[in-house]
Amino acid sequence: MTATTADVKADVKAAPGRSARLRDLGIVLGVVLIIVVLSVSTSTFLTTGNLVNLLDQAAVVGLLATAATLVIISGSFDLSITAVLALSAIVAVAVTNVAGVGPGMIAGVLAGAVLGMINGIVVVRIKVHSFIATLALSIIYRGVAVILTAGAIVYPAEDRATAFQALSWPTVLGGVTAASLLFLAVVAVCWILLARTTFGRRVYAIGGNEEAARLSGIRVGQIKVAVFAISGVCAALGGLILAARGGSAQASLATGMEMTAIAAAVVGGTSVMGGEGAIWRGLIGVLLITLIGNGFNLLGWDTIYQQVVQGALILGAVSLDRLLRGRRS
Repeated sequence: MTATTADVKADVKAAPGRSARLRDLGIVLGVVLIIVVLSVSTSTFLTTGNLVNLLDQAAVVGLLATAATLVIISGSFDLSITAVLALSAIVAVAVTNVAGVGPGMIAGVLAGAVLGMINGIVVVRIKVHSFIATLALSIIYRGVAVILTAGAIVYPAEDRATAFQALSWPTVLGGVTAASLLFLAVVAVCWILLARTTFGRRVYAIGGNEEAARLSGIRVGQIKVAVFAISGVCAALGGLILAARGGSAQASLATGMEMTAIAAAVVGGTSVMGGEGAIWRGLIGVLLITLIGNGFNLLGWDTIYQQVVQGALILGAVSLDRLLRGRRS
């Protein structure tokens, strides 16, 4: 009863207006244009091998972008996702060596959930801005990872190494890897959770106006902790995928990838101000960034300029978001 007003506000907030629809259309058309250009200019872009590779490349960034999208919509930031990824992967390897691959994978996911909850509790209880809190926690998590590994690369035991890499194996579905299927499944669950449940509406409400959400009866702290926990699980799954690909884990795993994930979410149309966005928009951002990287490789262009293009996209997306919000206010 008490959450009805906030839920209605969230629905209105989440419903795209004309300007937002035009922005979404522009992003989709941009992706289509890149696909057309790469299809015409290269003979390998539309091959099965390259398309499977594209999906596989997008898996880890896509999981992190899904995490970033959820957190940003709730009005926060999570700069610790790659540190959580690395530490969870290390936990998975350590437990695998003691108890087996199955328990190791479960332990890695649980580690991600716990680390995510710690992030949420620090942000909610200590009331430190999420940007600063998760930046500090990311340094702590990386430090713990270095301590646990003594700064070295850790490997699963030789008799368990093959099974540990199962996520990197191709499947009967056209060679699509198990990691790609896991990515798609997790994204589908998060999509439904955000778009079709009361929990999702409350996430929008909190991001749109946290104080109004609190006055409407929403337990803001619990929702925020839950969002950070989901973010941690997504990060941990990304860590399992990277560890499976390389057959190892280390403290520096995925360093800097959090910026790519946040960029994908923002470029896709998730507002940095909170309260607006969608999982599918983050996925469009991931696809756009992945296509740019793939295009640079296929065309043989210097990848140094790839960073310039990505930076320009982020700046353009944030500027457009501010412009659209200014027109609505």
